[in-house]
Amino acid sequence: MNHAMPLVAVVDDDDSVSRAIQRLLRSIGIAADTFKTGDLFLHRFESTPSYRPACIVLDMHMPGLNGLQVQQRLSGNGVPVVFITAHDEAELRQRALAAGAMAYLRKPFDDEAFLEAVRTAVRAAASAAAVTDASTATEAATNSASAANRKA
Repeated sequence: MNHAMPLVAVVDDDDSVSRAIQRLLRSIGIAADTFKTGDLFLHRFESTPSYRPACIVLDMHMPGLNGLQVQQRLSGNGVPVVFITAHDEAELRQRALAAGAMAYLRKPFDDEAFLEAVRTAVRAAASAAAVTDASTATEAATNSASAANRKA
């Protein structure tokens, strides 16, 4: 069983917000990497296959790609997204949640509501990873048994 500290990626162009979130997450035993833009985060995510945070905290409005564009590029990767925004727009909220966001919080957000959203996302990621690991183990065992039966 893996007891490593979960890792969350925080993508926000406001350094003070990123640092505050990083400290808040650290206070509950969650590590956080920070990125100023969606482009910087996606570069790391796409160029380093082993870099898979348990959750992404994503600002909606940033220079370059906005939060929805980053979420779209991540589609199918199974990494839960928690949106944060200073400009709560109903249409954007609806689109983000419809595309699978775990939460959509307006800044300044309540620390406990934010932490609960992240905890829920991290648990969802851990559950998905456990299912994938079990499926991979079952497939490997089935392939091994099939190979043994062919030899017999």
